[in-house]
Amino acid sequence: MLMKKFTLLGTCIVLLLSLFLAGCSNTDKTAGTKNTDASSEKLPKVKIMVGGMEKIIYSPAKLTENLGYFKEEGLDVELSSTASGVNSEQALIAGEVQGVVGYYDHTIDIQSQGKYIQTVVQFGLVPGQRLMVSNKVKDKIKTLADLKGKNIGVTGLGASTNFLASYLVTKGGNSPQDYVPVPVGSGSPLIAAMEQGTIQLAVTSQPTIALLEAKGLATSFKDLESLDGTKETLGGTYPASSLYMSSDYVKKNPEVAQRLANAFVKTLKYINTHTAEEIADQLPKEYYAGDKDLYLKALESSLSMFSPDGKMPSDGPDKVYEILTTFNPKLKDANIDLSKTYTNKFVDKVK
Repeated sequence: MLMKKFTLLGTCIVLLLSLFLAGCSNTDKTAGTKNTDASSEKLPKVKIMVGGMEKIIYSPAKLTENLGYFKEEGLDVELSSTASGVNSEQALIAGEVQGVVGYYDHTIDIQSQGKYIQTVVQFGLVPGQRLMVSNKVKDKIKTLADLKGKNIGVTGLGASTNFLASYLVTKGGNSPQDYVPVPVGSGSPLIAAMEQGTIQLAVTSQPTIALLEAKGLATSFKDLESLDGTKETLGGTYPASSLYMSSDYVKKNPEVAQRLANAFVKTLKYINTHTAEEIADQLPKEYYAGDKDLYLKALESSLSMFSPDGKMPSDGPDKVYEILTTFNPKLKDANIDLSKTYTNKFVDKVK
């Protein structure tokens, strides 16, 4: 009888212990589920406007999408394209988009208006542009001083190409009022303007440069595409194409900024470790404009401009500021804080 009581007591203890362990197991599972949900919390959709998706200087945007790096980072990114970087800047300030793939110099220019945007990833170490001169007038334009009175094609008024044109005119001993900036975009509209004589020169990038040369319409006058050419013309490097965002947005959404930095740095590493043909194969075929060989030539000439790590060069902001104040001295009175125009903290964390 006593043995039966002990047996029954033992059975009860085992049963209670089993129930206790099951409860702990369920608690652990629930906690694990909660942790998983927290770590996989959905990030907000990010709209990024590009100042000309087909331009090679801005190719990291589409390349990142097509390589699947946005998705790998758990990002829902919507890319859109516009003819000019100045349009993208305005869309960012208006809150229509959360990021822009455009030139770093806009972060300085816009701060003079009391607004703060900052570069989060630096793509290009040089402008990736050339000042092209129409073959109809190239014999009459020997120096930068000869730019006086000329119509110079730019992507848009207030665009970075407009800034560079103004600097080159000023460097030639004239003032920004001594030439006519004509907003013609890039690609076909610019080529048509050169063909019709609406413009005599143009500040433009690849593949428009290669197309102008192939058609026998224009010749390179000043090289801002290569590192050596940029140093000769501008006196140093000029960090240009980048991802910039509203400073407030970055502060409120550091996780989004970090994942964007992760994705874009992956792309920059891809660019620096693959051939022009391998890169071109990841881009839409319409970018070739019907001539892949010509596109590959244009892409090859631009690859050296891309940063391998997305970091802002230490001397970059000062050089850009120096150039902008050359033709716009009012910037000197704006008390620009260059440290607020960019950040390396996100790219520094990329493994």
